[in-house]
Amino acid sequence: MSASAIMGGCCDMACQENPLLAEWDTPYQTPPFDKIEITDYEPAFDKAIEMARQEVEAIVANEEAPTFENTIVALEKQGAALGRISGIFYNLREADTSDEMDAIALRVQPKLTALGNDISLNPQLFERVKAVYEGSREGLSAEDVRLLEDTYKGFTRSGAALSDEDKELYREYTTALSEATLIFGQNALAATNAFSLNITDEAKVAELPEFVREALAAEAKARGEEGWTVTLQAPSYIPFMTYSSQRAEKEQLYRAYNSRALGGEVDNTPTIHKIVELRMKIAKLFGYNNYAEYVLAERMAENVPTVNGFLGELSEATVEYARKDYDMINAYAKQQGLQGDVMPWDWAYYTEKYKTEKYNISDEAVKPYLKLDNVIEGVFMAATKLYGITFTPNTEIAVYHPDVTAYEVKDKDGEFLAVLYLDFFPRASKRSGAWMTEFRGAKGEGDDEVRPLVSLVMNFTKPTETTPSLLTFDEFETFLHEFGHALHGMLAKGKYESLNGTNVYRDFVELPSQIMENWATEKEYLDLWAKHYQTGEPIPAELIERIVAAKNYLAAYLNVRQLSFGLVDMAWHTLQEPYAGEIEPFERKAMASVQVTPWVEGTAMCPAFTHIFSGGYAAGYYGYKWAEVLAADAFSLFAEKGIFNAEASAAFRHLLEQGGKRHPMELYVEFRGHKPETKALIESMDLK
Repeated sequence: MSASAIMGGCCDMACQENPLLAEWDTPYQTPPFDKIEITDYEPAFDKAIEMARQEVEAIVANEEAPTFENTIVALEKQGAALGRISGIFYNLREADTSDEMDAIALRVQPKLTALGNDISLNPQLFERVKAVYEGSREGLSAEDVRLLEDTYKGFTRSGAALSDEDKELYREYTTALSEATLIFGQNALAATNAFSLNITDEAKVAELPEFVREALAAEAKARGEEGWTVTLQAPSYIPFMTYSSQRAEKEQLYRAYNSRALGGEVDNTPTIHKIVELRMKIAKLFGYNNYAEYVLAERMAENVPTVNGFLGELSEATVEYARKDYDMINAYAKQQGLQGDVMPWDWAYYTEKYKTEKYNISDEAVKPYLKLDNVIEGVFMAATKLYGITFTPNTEIAVYHPDVTAYEVKDKDGEFLAVLYLDFFPRASKRSGAWMTEFRGAKGEGDDEVRPLVSLVMNFTKPTETTPSLLTFDEFETFLHEFGHALHGMLAKGKYESLNGTNVYRDFVELPSQIMENWATEKEYLDLWAKHYQTGEPIPAELIERIVAAKNYLAAYLNVRQLSFGLVDMAWHTLQEPYAGEIEPFERKAMASVQVTPWVEGTAMCPAFTHIFSGGYAAGYYGYKWAEVLAADAFSLFAEKGIFNAEASAAFRHLLEQGGKRHPMELYVEFRGHKPETKALIESMDLK
């Protein structure tokens, strides 16, 4: 498909001069990041919004009777220019933002919300959609029917069937909500960047592994500081908390990390209150008691009792084991000379020491075999052995930051599948965490097929002047996890972008990612590529055995920690009346049933809980555990047949290719032969 077709024929002078609107003469029509200026975004948004409105008006003005093609497909295709621009701007705003981009987002977001509302609340447009929905479906494929049903449902869930008075309220609420979620994310990032701890006493860092000291020294040097600097970015914060015995510094860091945006200049407390109340009001417009009911109507779990029962079942089965985990580490720490009980800032240090002693394994022992370049090769190798796909760097493809590398992804027959961008290292302009996203999704068929542009963004350990980037085992698992999402996007097949790739139920989307983590502890896989970055020696069999033996170390504790996040998410989103109280006691009450470590006054995780307050996981964080159940059950097929078994791989690739074209439970049962059961996850933890 030509760029002019994507742009809907936009070829006036303004379009040609603005790289976001012009045709792209680039490999695979990838974004010309090297030509895009910050000043290009706002005029491009304005032009694309105008084009989208014209496209919608053309659908409404069509004098022909509503049909699937002239209404449903036309709606699916409208807004292509806007989607292209948004895909660049909002992805870069997460990965490489600036104050200027944040300011643009605040100005543009109300316009986008207004456009969305003008489309979903347009009565003439809804009448056409409704006419097709209620009409004959003869000649429509199953994929067509899914698009039709999703389109109709999308309108009704966006207010199309509301009274005129309620439609105006819906506009008001959604406009305010889009602004509030933007502000929440900005505040969380600002609070993360605002704190750092500079250490000039060499004695306080002498015990740290060399790779940690080097990284902290490099951070200090980059900031023009002496000594060693710890930040709240994960590759800095986590190693210091893990290897340092300096309790005073660790307590300071812990309190700073766990009070981000809780009070101070970028306080997210009022923003949380506003977001929760607006979501509640939106849900009640549609006749739901709370926002969770509204959300779960379009999830595998379907309703609040199912989610609460699921979280409760996992909690009941594991919380006592989690408390035993804490008691075990607490007793060990006291044997090591700790005065008093283990506090949260002690946890990483003593759990690492215990793991090293019991399993003779540590990050230091594993990291030399996880050089980033080798891990990339290994992750790609897994995809090649499972699905036959290959990855080749292409320096002709422009990237948005020097740290980013672009790869051509091709199928086993040489057919082009996708472009994959990899962005590994933290920077002040990047939010914390790791995620998969797309600059463009898959769509079309035959000569009109458009393949996806997928990006993986992470915050891994940086190389230093003397040492390459060596990943921790957790970082390696994170890479596999996000790569599973990437496979979901890259292998997508289907006519409609809104049904492809990761456009699935939120509590299903984590299956492709979480199942990939299982390969991290498979000897057959690690033997293929994991080698010492200095000697080239393969990873020792006995080290792999120790990794496998430690696989379920603190499994119960880690399980209830994730459950606590799901519980607090559900607590916020099952509220039926506004809450104006303090965040800390609310959070404590929600998590109380699974709280294992001591509470720390003056801390709360919710003000920086971007997943539920500025991401897409509101009333859906339980989905991580839900998908763990799916992944545990699904991987048992590979464990039974072989981790690279062709039959199992082909069956799972088919599931990935389907995206959201079919109900996820139907896809899962087709793959596995039965519905998943919670016991699969509990059994995989090997609790004793």
